[in-house]
Amino acid sequence: MRIDSPARWPRTPEQAMVVQDELRPLVDTRNPTRPEFRTAAGLDSAYAADGTVAAAVVVLDIVTGATVETAVAHGHTEFPYVPGLLAFRELPTTVSALQKLTTTPDLLVCDAQGLAHPRRFGLACHLGILTGLSTIGVAKNAWGDYLEPGRERGAASDLVLDGAVVGRALRTRTAVKPVFVSVGHRIDLDTACAQVLALTSKYRVPETTRRADRLCRDALRGMFANPPAPQDYSGSAP
Repeated sequence: MRIDSPARWPRTPEQAMVVQDELRPLVDTRNPTRPEFRTAAGLDSAYAADGTVAAAVVVLDIVTGATVETAVAHGHTEFPYVPGLLAFRELPTTVSALQKLTTTPDLLVCDAQGLAHPRRFGLACHLGILTGLSTIGVAKNAWGDYLEPGRERGAASDLVLDGAVVGRALRTRTAVKPVFVSVGHRIDLDTACAQVLALTSKYRVPETTRRADRLCRDALRGMFANPPAPQDYSGSAP
């Protein structure tokens, strides 16, 4: 899969925020002309305490749930953990994993935020701009305020940040905590939620990212004879 990645990634938070400001106006919150999503790729990363990172991509057939292709890349990050700038820790290795794919998925599903982000430009937005693909952010924790949706699967409520709707709290399993869906790029919020429901027939999180999570953690453990515990940066900040 071809991606025109930057020649040099930002090294400091100040540089990273400049990049976000430059790319934010490029986000498209509309569907493609013919939104036919046959395949979806889940993306996730796992970290060791020393900054070693494994990124995984798992491409699924949306209808059958069959795995179409997988890819893993390894790297090392020195970018600091700064709330709102998680993308700059994950993207270099994630892009390397995507570049290994021989197929191009119709949809990217990130275990991260899209527009539901303090700077309205989460990892899902950034990755969508880099790839040009329709991209969704599906987070386990909210960045913003919401009313608890109904208990049944498919119930949803607006996710609001600074007075603006930036996503939805979406119940993917009856009586189970919702996930938080936001647009990344080239998709609208209604379609994003519909695709998330299509990918969550058994579990709270989409099958795409569930499999990618397992693959990246296994890949990280395989790099060490006595591996450090993976570090989880997906919970509290985008």
